[in-house]
Amino acid sequence: MFRTALRNVLAHKARLLMTVLAVMLGVAFVSGTLVFTDTLSSAFRGQSAKSYDDVAVAVTAAPNQQDPNSTPGLSEQTRQKIAGLDGVAGATGRVSGFAGVPDKDGKLIGVGWSNKGTNFAPGQNGKDPAYAFTSGEGPLKDDQIALDKESADKGGYKVGDQVRVATNGPVETYTLSGVFTTEDGAVNAGGSLVVFDTATAQKLYLKPGHFLEISVAGKPGADSAKILSEVQKVVGDTAEAQTGQALADKQAKDIETGLSALNQMLLAFAGIALFVGVFLISNTFTMLVAQRTKELALMRAVGASRKQITRSVLAEAGVVGLVASVVGFGLGIGLAAALRSAMTAFGLKVPAGDLVIGSTPLISALAVGILITMLAAWLPGRRAAKIPPVAAMSSVHAVATTKSLVVRNTIGAIVTALGAVAIIGGAGSGGDNGRMLIAGGAFLTLIGVIVLIPLLSRPVIALARPLLKPFGVAGSLAGQNAVRNPRRTGATASALAIGLTLVTGLSVLGATVGSAVDRMTTDQVKADYMISMASGDGLNQAALDAVRTTPGLAAVSPQQAGYVQVKGDFKSVSGVAPGDIEKLLNLKVVDGSLGSLAQGKVAVEDKAAEKKGWKVGTTLPVEFSDKKKGSLTVGAVYEGSEFVSQMVLDAKILNAHDPKPYIPQILVKMDGGASASAEKSLMKALGDNPAMTVMDQKDIKDSFGGVINMMLNIMYGLLAMALIIAVLGVVNTLAMSVFERQQEIGMLRAIGLDRRRVKRMVRLEAVVISLFGAVVGIGLGSFLGWAIGETLKSSLPDYALVLPWGRIGIFLLLAGLVGVLASLWPARSAAKLNMLSAIKAE
Repeated sequence: MFRTALRNVLAHKARLLMTVLAVMLGVAFVSGTLVFTDTLSSAFRGQSAKSYDDVAVAVTAAPNQQDPNSTPGLSEQTRQKIAGLDGVAGATGRVSGFAGVPDKDGKLIGVGWSNKGTNFAPGQNGKDPAYAFTSGEGPLKDDQIALDKESADKGGYKVGDQVRVATNGPVETYTLSGVFTTEDGAVNAGGSLVVFDTATAQKLYLKPGHFLEISVAGKPGADSAKILSEVQKVVGDTAEAQTGQALADKQAKDIETGLSALNQMLLAFAGIALFVGVFLISNTFTMLVAQRTKELALMRAVGASRKQITRSVLAEAGVVGLVASVVGFGLGIGLAAALRSAMTAFGLKVPAGDLVIGSTPLISALAVGILITMLAAWLPGRRAAKIPPVAAMSSVHAVATTKSLVVRNTIGAIVTALGAVAIIGGAGSGGDNGRMLIAGGAFLTLIGVIVLIPLLSRPVIALARPLLKPFGVAGSLAGQNAVRNPRRTGATASALAIGLTLVTGLSVLGATVGSAVDRMTTDQVKADYMISMASGDGLNQAALDAVRTTPGLAAVSPQQAGYVQVKGDFKSVSGVAPGDIEKLLNLKVVDGSLGSLAQGKVAVEDKAAEKKGWKVGTTLPVEFSDKKKGSLTVGAVYEGSEFVSQMVLDAKILNAHDPKPYIPQILVKMDGGASASAEKSLMKALGDNPAMTVMDQKDIKDSFGGVINMMLNIMYGLLAMALIIAVLGVVNTLAMSVFERQQEIGMLRAIGLDRRRVKRMVRLEAVVISLFGAVVGIGLGSFLGWAIGETLKSSLPDYALVLPWGRIGIFLLLAGLVGVLASLWPARSAAKLNMLSAIKAE
């Protein structure tokens, strides 16, 4: 029986190649994901271990318990005490913070959050082991800096050049004393690293004579645990001390945790690709079994048992799965290498290291490929075993009984109904629990619709038949062929339906959320510009004062963040400029007037006011951040806004209690509106600081909606794998359909249907089946997009369902194109059939 199974595999090379490709792509995605994440994890673990090679103990300053936002730092005296301990070879102090460097065009090198500044800490030999200088030397004066090699190359800087550096203060110009290479995480993340002399870095980031961290190097043979014990006695509860090995292990664990989310996402899409592949594999084996009805019946007649027939089909599937797994694993290794290169191309530097090809990806590839293929072939194999020997005497293939169809459709209807109820229930529940319920319901609904899809094929395709009339006889025959075998049509359309369900759901969700964000910014932001720090840190008072000197300024207000306590309850507060804020933000006032802010009164959000029973005129006893107490009178109640906190107050009142106000953004309106000259004037007023971004209204929208579009594009790319497998399914089905209908096609040719119209018939059949799958997928996807959107209503005040008709139209066109492309080979094969040989075919 095994030899028979092997012969059958080799006898259907072209058709089984499609199945091999489907399994291979899914396996490649799974194995490539595992190899990629293993490689990244190994590379980062190696980098982490290397960075702590010479560190016996690392000491980190602890926050001040009285003021959690401040860090007192570790003094030079503490560093010297640690350096003098037994077994300690040296103690290096580090201090760090944000530092950005522009290129020759004034644009910031890096991405803001990964731009770092730190200090040069040379040992007795004049070298700092953290940096390997390729040219020049480390900074020793307050007007010098050193720069990492990649940033120096991007900016076109050489030793001796003048370099502008932006920190959280004014932009300063320094002389470049040296260029170095480093394994620092900021550089590996695609950012830049600026190294100052120690005194300058301390002045910029902490305070003179203090460090944020101290790295302790042990003498040869020294016990790290003993050094740790002695260091802990020196620093007490002012700092946290750990061994270098403990920190390396912790960092490695953090890396594993960070990569697990990426790993799970990639594996989820691999699962989708395999899920789609199951239908292609099952469809392939179903049709192969149907074509071999006589052969299998004869085998039963000469003594083969049902179990042997089933094992024969499963053996064929096992051979196909094994070949696909081996090839897919090799392709997965290439995919892992390509993903690694792609990260580098996007500026995300991966530490050096070889691809890690462990046993887990190989075992997973073989297990997934073989098991998925055999699972998909089990049902066709079971059907094959039921073929009675008497079927060998007849040319009529076994057809589904009325009872089996009723059972199938009943089960499909029940599963679909359960899934739909779960989705609607999840939409009503909202939140994470609602989304989990929707996910479960979506799975059930997909399964149910796939079971029902043969039943749906006839009425849905019947609606498309009038569109086929202009194509004459070829169109009429294509419409009949598309519904002749509903199970085959349904199985083929299912693959496309699954892919387009996911793509459409994402599109509906993305369009809905994007539209809500657009309305939120358009309706609420009247400012021409929003100014913020590229690093994500807050702006200082000096930046606000500088903006106020800009010519042609109509209004300016900080969006200052602070808090007060009302009867022990913490409330976030937005500090603004009274009078100007009304020109910059469209806050919808429910009661009172925002003009009352100028009188020292407070405006409160309507939901908070309703919950607490506050009204205009209510006096609130408050405690400010400096623990001083006072009272505020409610002067206005406004509808909730994404751009302000629960309470709005004159920034001057907050400043009186906070010497270092935190200002995330500054809103600006110009007399003549937004223009290139106005933006240039703002940048000039800010000292052409590359670390500060000036966003117009379009940029503000993009900052909110850009992430959504980026995630959609990534997911579209990943889902393309499932759609490619769906295309293979259409090709496979049409090829087998042509094979089954050789005699019919020969008769059609004999009575006058020329080759051109035979090709057109096959192509139109493919387009009809593809569009049928697309319609089902788009309908389900829109339903899922609506349901998930309903769970986001509470966090999006301007939420309203948006159906992206343009994209839906593109999906339908692409589905039609899929049908045309998938039919090229089958249509050509059908047209080339010799009519006399085809008529004689059984």
